[in-house]
Amino acid sequence: MHRGLGQVFQLGRNMAAPSAEPQVLVQYLVLRKDLSQAPFSWPAGALVAQACHAATAALHIHRDHPHTVAYLRELGRMRKVVLEAPDETTLKELAGTLQEKKVDHMLWLEQPENVATCIALRPYPKEEVNQYLKKFRLFK
Repeated sequence: MHRGLGQVFQLGRNMAAPSAEPQVLVQYLVLRKDLSQAPFSWPAGALVAQACHAATAALHIHRDHPHTVAYLRELGRMRKVVLEAPDETTLKELAGTLQEKKVDHMLWLEQPENVATCIALRPYPKEEVNQYLKKFRLFK
């Protein structure tokens, strides 16, 4: 019985080693603000659903990427940052920039209308993608 406890405690000490600082991974989502306003006036639940669709799709598409695997390994430590784009044009411009810079993402298109509603990036180290998002002044 003591051997089992000793192994557990040793494992805990190894995991908490100060030299093994875990990388902070963040999944960014960019949602269209204008969809909540007239003339669209989508309810909050519909907007949340768009973000959920985009986030789930991005995680699924990039499920084998090491960052996604690490992000999903610790469900209780997931970090998401939701930003807003003023309109569809800005959202599509951002998608173009992300594609040009080879940043993995998913542009969610609501069907059957084929309306771009949200972009979700796969999980990234925070510093790696901030520069592209800041360019579009999505941070407050």
